[in-house]
Amino acid sequence: MIAGLAKSIFGSANDRYVRGLGKYVDAVNSLEPSIQALNDDELRGQTELFRQRLANGEKLDSLLPEAFATVREAAIRTLGQRHYDVQLIGGIALHRGEIAEMKTGEGKTLVATLAVYLNALEGRGVHVVTVNDYLARRDADWMGQIYRFLGMTVGVIVPNLSDEERREAYNSDITYATNNELGFDYLRDNMKYSRDAMVQRPFNFAIVDEVDSILIDEARTPLIISGPTDDKSDLYMSVDALVKTLGEGDYEKDEKQRSVVLTEDGTEKAERMLEEAGLIEGRNLYDIANTQVVHHLNQSLKANVMFKKDIDYIVKDGKVVIIDEFTGRMMDGRRWSDGLHQAVEAKEGVTIEPENQTLASITFQNYFRMYPKLSGMTGTAMTEAPEFFDIYKMNVVSIPTNVDVKRIDEDDEFYKNFTDKLAAIAKEIKARQEKGQPVLVGTVSIEKSEMLGEFLTKEGIQHSVLNARFHETEAHIVAQAGRMGAVTVSTNMAGRGTDIQLGGNLPFRMQDEHPDLVAGTPEYEAKAEQIRAEIAQEKQRVLEVGGLFVLGTERHESRRIDNQLRGRSGRQGDPGLSRFYLSLDDDLLRIFGPQTMFARLMNKNLEDGEAIVSPWISKAIETAQKKVEARNYDIRKQVVEFDDVMNDQRKVIYEQRADIMDADSVSDVINDMRAETVVALVTVHCPPATYPEQWDVEGLKRDLDEVFGLQPPIDDWMQEEAVEPELIIERVQQLADERMTAKLSEVEPDRWTDIEKQILIQTLDHHWKEHLATLDALRTVIHLRSYAQKKPIDEYKQEAFLLFERLLVAIREEVTRVLMRIEVSFDPPPLPVLPDFITQHLDPFSGDDDTADIDASTGAILSNIPNLNIPQPQMPRGEAAGGVVEAPVSRNSPCPCGSGKKYKHCHGQPA
Repeated sequence: MIAGLAKSIFGSANDRYVRGLGKYVDAVNSLEPSIQALNDDELRGQTELFRQRLANGEKLDSLLPEAFATVREAAIRTLGQRHYDVQLIGGIALHRGEIAEMKTGEGKTLVATLAVYLNALEGRGVHVVTVNDYLARRDADWMGQIYRFLGMTVGVIVPNLSDEERREAYNSDITYATNNELGFDYLRDNMKYSRDAMVQRPFNFAIVDEVDSILIDEARTPLIISGPTDDKSDLYMSVDALVKTLGEGDYEKDEKQRSVVLTEDGTEKAERMLEEAGLIEGRNLYDIANTQVVHHLNQSLKANVMFKKDIDYIVKDGKVVIIDEFTGRMMDGRRWSDGLHQAVEAKEGVTIEPENQTLASITFQNYFRMYPKLSGMTGTAMTEAPEFFDIYKMNVVSIPTNVDVKRIDEDDEFYKNFTDKLAAIAKEIKARQEKGQPVLVGTVSIEKSEMLGEFLTKEGIQHSVLNARFHETEAHIVAQAGRMGAVTVSTNMAGRGTDIQLGGNLPFRMQDEHPDLVAGTPEYEAKAEQIRAEIAQEKQRVLEVGGLFVLGTERHESRRIDNQLRGRSGRQGDPGLSRFYLSLDDDLLRIFGPQTMFARLMNKNLEDGEAIVSPWISKAIETAQKKVEARNYDIRKQVVEFDDVMNDQRKVIYEQRADIMDADSVSDVINDMRAETVVALVTVHCPPATYPEQWDVEGLKRDLDEVFGLQPPIDDWMQEEAVEPELIIERVQQLADERMTAKLSEVEPDRWTDIEKQILIQTLDHHWKEHLATLDALRTVIHLRSYAQKKPIDEYKQEAFLLFERLLVAIREEVTRVLMRIEVSFDPPPLPVLPDFITQHLDPFSGDDDTADIDASTGAILSNIPNLNIPQPQMPRGEAAGGVVEAPVSRNSPCPCGSGKKYKHCHGQPA
């Protein structure tokens, strides 16, 4: 109560913070007359003056008022748009590395120009991140007018650019790009063989548009670059045919977790059918030899039971295309991971594409945290403010609207079932259309949007349907959704990028009605003036009937998505109305709602077709949404925790690659590797504190021949009285050094340096790829450790660390082996050429894929990397000093002999 009283008197912390920024706004406004007095050349010259002042030691903050005033004047002269005072506040928040929450229609795109220009003055590059290619191109052209007028360069990154074009765009002062393109370029850069081939430069500052969509929704899934593995189409089809014969009693499904598992009877039934089909070895489905079949069975079961056509995906041109659950868009080129996409393809009877093996991956969290300064803007961020601060250390600042919002948000209407709800929706839409009020109808899936569309057609209601099937006409449909009597049925309005303007949109009407006219010609301007007058007249009529009516047919599991839908109405002070229609059949209520309360309240007390409107029930729905949001946050947090483990290792590998490429010579590194390999081999075969009789001399001779190409007289050395492992190490190292010196004498030093670098980098890449595959496999099974009362993430960290140690050992031995045995030709070797890769945005836990592009149909892997076989020495067994000889391997680690067993069950057993 006291807190509420204080807030009413002094305002919230956000209000006080925003008020504190008023002094900067006043400073910018005070400079406006002097900036307006400058001619175009003088205004353009401001950029060079600012850069000189920075070079003399001034800070960006001291330039802020003048830079903002300069950008505002440039916007007036190029776009005819002047930044409002609240937009200046948004620009300050962005410059400070915060998230500016601004309502739809408040001009976020224009706000970004303030912070972008100020930070681009340093010359280290500014990235503006958008949700799709269309917005990246549009904003680069549109806002680019301001930057180019002020003498700055602007680049845009979209799919299918060459490396040279990408490099040029990244070297611009300002670069517009999608989040996926930036992430994939980072991964590809760290797979290249020279610094010159890289396209990105060191990170500086990024502004993320639709920050909640990119850093929250899409951050559940990491970016993955992959190459294909063996074709298993026949196995997928066979397993799919088997799964289709299972009944509902053969499995249990959990819609909350989106998982499905076989029951005991179902397992028995599947075992017998798989056995008859000859797909499993023996009679037990869960024998280790049948692991792959079990995996395919589980994925096929999930594809058939949990994934629904026209909700989770559609079939288009003989391909399964994923539908984004948040935006309702088609995701061309995106594929589910871990064989799930192949299982859906088998289910639908389309061509099955081969699975892919991970070559590189990173999460958006770890990618964007590499920027020294990061900020963002969106219409809805406050509900996720704790997560933004926890993961990205970014505060959310709610920016007031330029004009007070007049939209009325009514309480939800509840109906007993879907049929009653549909009838009420159609009745309401018809009434609104008859009086000329435009209606935007929000649905949660393609299936629901088309079902509603058919219903409206039967009722004789003219409408447009906006979903993934009409991706190409999306912007045109959205742009005209504010016209008199327009009814637009949309799957989702998140990140559409086009404002709904009451009365219509001039550029789109010109495109639709007069596509043959060229902009700038007298004929074009005459028609444009005519249509402009029609739009103004029509807008006035729309305002008189109440503005845009937003009708939600269902609550989304995230409050942000509902708020984004509502935010389409009431832009820039226009009147508007929003209302949601719900029923007990809705997924949110059915899966997450308090079942007993709703069932008792609604089934017993409601007549058919009757509705309940209650703030109390609306509150209960919001509570259910909060539960789902918390669960999704936990999923994202888990992705980050697991990727943080890999991220530490990725940094080491990528820094090592960069150091190798930058070094004039890597001979010292190679020499150390050779010496350490000798020590490791001798130590394994001749352990310290053991008798020479216990040494595996034959194994040592075999491995020295395999790795070094040496046949040292170890038998003669063994005849010496004072023979020790240290003596053998010293003599083998001497022989290896002599052999290497002889090889060096035959090759030019510069040529040998290039050879060493290539072999070092290629070996590093090859083993890193194998390491990623191992970590992927580990992550899918590590949760089983929880049955032993162990925390999976702690177990994952421990196992991943041991695997990384083995990775470094394997790299060291392989580099030594290749260089010691290599035959050098006199033709200079060409630098390996990286092929195009399949780029994916995959969820390691659910299999969801959020990839924005696919780089190649072939997706070839690194064919130029040799097939490397690491020598695995025999581990000794025996007793010394009264105990078991312990090799430098953890008892629970995989045995180095390659048997696949744990060390304690293999060579670690007592003799």
